[in-house]
Amino acid sequence: MRSISFLLFIGLFLALGSCRSDFETVASSGDLTFSKDTIYLDTVFTNIGSSTYRLKVYNNSKNDISIPTIKLAKGLNSKYRMTVDGMQGTQGKLFDNITLLAKDSLYIFIETTADITDANPTDFLYTDQIEFDAGTNLQKVELVTLIQDAVFLYPKRFADGTKETLPIGDQKIEGFYLDENDPVNGNELLFTNKKPYVIYGYAAVPSGKKAVFEAGSRVHFHANSGLIVSNNATINVNGTQSITEALEKEVIFEGDRLEPEYSNVPGQWGTIWLTDGSTNNAINHLTIKNATIGLLIQNNNGTKVSIKNTQIYDSSNYGILAQTAKIEGENIVINSAGLAGLSCSYGGDYKFTHSTFNNNWNSSSQVAVSINNYSIGAIPEAKDLTQATFNNCIIYGSYANELALSKKTTAAFNYQFNNCLIKYDSATTNPDYQFQTDAVHYNAIVLNESPKFYNLAQNKLNIEAASAAFAKGNSAFLIPIDIIGNSRTLPPDLGAYQSKPFPK
Repeated sequence: MRSISFLLFIGLFLALGSCRSDFETVASSGDLTFSKDTIYLDTVFTNIGSSTYRLKVYNNSKNDISIPTIKLAKGLNSKYRMTVDGMQGTQGKLFDNITLLAKDSLYIFIETTADITDANPTDFLYTDQIEFDAGTNLQKVELVTLIQDAVFLYPKRFADGTKETLPIGDQKIEGFYLDENDPVNGNELLFTNKKPYVIYGYAAVPSGKKAVFEAGSRVHFHANSGLIVSNNATINVNGTQSITEALEKEVIFEGDRLEPEYSNVPGQWGTIWLTDGSTNNAINHLTIKNATIGLLIQNNNGTKVSIKNTQIYDSSNYGILAQTAKIEGENIVINSAGLAGLSCSYGGDYKFTHSTFNNNWNSSSQVAVSINNYSIGAIPEAKDLTQATFNNCIIYGSYANELALSKKTTAAFNYQFNNCLIKYDSATTNPDYQFQTDAVHYNAIVLNESPKFYNLAQNKLNIEAASAAFAKGNSAFLIPIDIIGNSRTLPPDLGAYQSKPFPK
């Protein structure tokens, strides 16, 4: 017993001694170092919270120190807020007597929610500083955020707390109709390039109305939001050729998170839905990024949907999902989709020329192009595929077979590929995939050769002369100008881009 008591005494003594040394700190002497001297919180929309950014603070001395204050220079009125090693402090603005052990570090996490009126009116920057200590020991880290003003469109909230909804069949979804005489926003059916638009919920184009998107307009969709073109309504996207990489005249649809880490994240918002009964839809120079389905196109009252010079990137399900639709596409680029870049389903009428369909989604079941003439559970089960014609196109990706054809014999299934580069296992015995011997469906196919795209991760599907797609096109299907405004040579290259030497 005596030896046990002695051991307990020694353990207690050591524990007390250890605890006591934790509080033997010296005052900070202004020698802190930081992971960054300026924190740039990337562009945010007015009154939308930013992502959280991290600052690491180091004590490189041999002493445990106490930092008397860590605070925001603008005090409690600052639009920034912080946590310091998990502590909230006073409203996330002021922290007193922070202990930092020798050769140790602490984390500060910073975020902001600011209004355009809080920003500098000349450059729209909202700034502040994190101040460590005071007087001769004062050290500072700068905080900088670009605040972007926007037009916000969203469903009304009623007195009982419910929100405006849209009828979709026998269901309802959170959304609203665009109003050409809105008392706040004016004509909501005309999207200009003066300010970006941020949409919450689904915005619907009313029956008999047309939504027009002017060149250079920007539309940002919040999670679970999108655009619906309803029965007898129309959408016209009137982008034009840009001359810089800023795509200043392109129309862009994307999510509402502007931080770089969100730039290639799929599925941030819903879809652009051209419903069965919408009519005379036309799209030119549109870029769609990070949707669940980029374009959902149904039987548009029997009218053709024209899609030209359009890019669709990083869709969690489909780049384009067409159902009994009629589409004519030129200079289209689709890259990366969870199921298919382009899906022409339940029959329809499709013609694509000088288009690039690539899919490098990390899955064994994704394809670049899928075509079928049926829908499971539908009545009737199959509908005629009048045509699915691909001229001077590229169909490629990381999977062994990037083209999927599936049919029911109870309806027509007409398809043809002319002068296309296609990736498909050449050993197949399936009669639908006889690329070299079936002249009814396939002509001048470049099979299983690499197009050698410039940079897939950056969605740059340009090619140069070393590409297998170089000069393999047929001039009978020529679109004279490529997707970025270059003149095509003869014989033309396959895909949406005229070949040019890659930047060094």
